[in-house]
Amino acid sequence: MARIPVVPVAEASAAVKSNLTKIEGAFGTVPNMFGVVANSPAALQSMWGSFGAFSTGSLGAALTEQIAVAVANRNSCSYCLAAHTALGTQAGLTEEQLKTAQRAHSDEPRVDALLQFVHTLVANQGEVGDDAIPALREHGWSDEQIVETIAQVGLNLFTNYINIALDVPVDFPAVQFEQ
Repeated sequence: MARIPVVPVAEASAAVKSNLTKIEGAFGTVPNMFGVVANSPAALQSMWGSFGAFSTGSLGAALTEQIAVAVANRNSCSYCLAAHTALGTQAGLTEEQLKTAQRAHSDEPRVDALLQFVHTLVANQGEVGDDAIPALREHGWSDEQIVETIAQVGLNLFTNYINIALDVPVDFPAVQFEQ
């Protein structure tokens, strides 16, 4: 049971009901994470709005999910690892690609460089060194994609912290952490 209750759509205030209804439409249900975040209309609007904004971003669904599983694995967030593994499968990633991404790697050198950057960003709390951005550019990543990657990491830290701190019950198939 979560440390803060899950808000059912039927009992939601007008301030959150609209977003919960949209979330239910997108997932077929309201995942527990969104139900817990619904305790704060501002937090729910921020989270759902961010997911919506990134859905049209330059990284694409598959890479977004690889970033999410790398961050979730690094932070030991069972909820996000399970959710983003399921979403990654829907985005066309294989089980092996998702397991590899958990370790912040990819068989594609360009993607591997970005996932290693993500790992460093999280592990060092934003400190990446003077050579990190030029190295990403050498792998063909644009400034837009680099900024979007950092923003994606920020969103994933937000969701990881919500799920870990509030002990949100996982309502996606469980996934083992990778070392």
